[in-house]
Amino acid sequence: MPHFTLEYSANLDGLLDMDQTVEVVREAAVETGIFPLGGIRVRAVRCEHYAIADGCNSYGFLDMVLRLGEGRDLATRKKAGEHIFRALSAHLDPVFANSKFALSFDMQINDKETSWKRNNIHDALKAEAVHG
Repeated sequence: MPHFTLEYSANLDGLLDMDQTVEVVREAAVETGIFPLGGIRVRAVRCEHYAIADGCNSYGFLDMVLRLGEGRDLATRKKAGEHIFRALSAHLDPVFANSKFALSFDMQINDKETSWKRNNIHDALKAEAVHG
């Protein structure tokens, strides 16, 4: 259940292809090898209303939060997080070069006692792998 949510300032629209950005995050998550493919979700939420620092409306931000289930030790989570952050950060290098920009990434662990899920994508991927 790795769910990535990217909130970003609307002023990034001219600087960034968000379809490409969510794909960079998805690919990096797959590359870590620690997340089940059928559970990976990456979504982007455009923020129309925001205030940053001294209020200059040319500043931009992208804040990514990863929610994941319990069961991975700290070293594994850190290694995966660093890999994903590096990939996203490299993808955003042109934004850093051409604007005032803030990037953040936080990982949150969901308590299995208070997290409910229903998903048939895992079964579909297994069937596809078997039957082509």
